[in-house]
Amino acid sequence: MSRIGRKPITLPKGVDVSVNGGRIVVKGSKGELSTHMMPGVNLKIEGGVVNVSRENDEKQTRASHGLIRALVANMVTGVSEGFQRTLELVGVGYRAQKQGGKLVLSLGYSHPIEVEEPAGIEIVVENPIKIVIKGIDKQVVGQVSAIIRGYRPPEPYHGKGIRYAGEHIIRKAGKAGAK
Repeated sequence: MSRIGRKPITLPKGVDVSVNGGRIVVKGSKGELSTHMMPGVNLKIEGGVVNVSRENDEKQTRASHGLIRALVANMVTGVSEGFQRTLELVGVGYRAQKQGGKLVLSLGYSHPIEVEEPAGIEIVVENPIKIVIKGIDKQVVGQVSAIIRGYRPPEPYHGKGIRYAGEHIIRKAGKAGAK
């Protein structure tokens, strides 16, 4: 039995979970999210608690059991609290600024990089070297963060680049020098 799949999901106040024709719909104060239901997995909603169970012990059903529970738990957290990722720019002259609905990055290239704000995502520039990505969908917040980080990933010699807040970059030693 899946350890994650067995855990009940407690619904915060103002969050509603329903199953409509093969789709799981979660509504809350920040918005609405949905995902499709996997075959062989059942959702039971009673008294502010959601329990996920499975019909059989086939390999695909066992794999889907914990997945559906994790997806529903992330949707519940997203519509009630939301998710955010913080990125830090490290390097001389590296900076970020907001221009309308675009994020403009100066990362040492010959041109600035412009990133459109996807639907449902809010990009906040707290200061020129700190970017916060906020949204209700955990997957989309992580994907946008990874795309922005991919424009200049941290390099191991000087540690310059875009990194997640609190990320530790393993540094390499430079050249040993002539002997």
